[in-house]
Amino acid sequence: MDIQNLQFLFDYNYWARDILLDQAAKLSPQQFTEPKIYAHGSLRNTLVHILSAEWVWRTRFQERISPMSLLRFDDFPTLELIQQRWRQEEERMRSYLSGLSLQELDGVVRYQRTSGEPRENILWHLLVHVVNHGTEHRSIVAEMLTAYGYSPGNMDINNFLQAGLNKLKL
Repeated sequence: MDIQNLQFLFDYNYWARDILLDQAAKLSPQQFTEPKIYAHGSLRNTLVHILSAEWVWRTRFQERISPMSLLRFDDFPTLELIQQRWRQEEERMRSYLSGLSLQELDGVVRYQRTSGEPRENILWHLLVHVVNHGTEHRSIVAEMLTAYGYSPGNMDINNFLQAGLNKLKL
């Protein structure tokens, strides 16, 4: 794995996120927080979970700190607050990625899970995990949005490529 390919994956990650956030802006406040049967309980909570995971992982990589809890759902009562925090996290993640070396990508990251359990993995594997985790939970958000009549449409990576938004030159 190299920096350029990781940046490509994160470009896709944030492109797909923005599609969901644009559609989520069409929801009523009740729809945004309405309890659902999904693991995190509502569309808002699922978005906060994705954001929270990105924050936790970046903090582990960049700051070498292992947060012992995720972000609290109730700290983000509105979509605007989620968007604001996510833009800050995106900026921090992109800054972090742009400063990495190939040697660092292949290095081992030692961290603690929120349960306190120690772990270690290769950095680039964990960075790919961040994007893949986002994809998993974006599919849940997309399903909820579709049920409300606001389908985000096709967010496959191929659509990102066809939109010509990637910076990777083939």
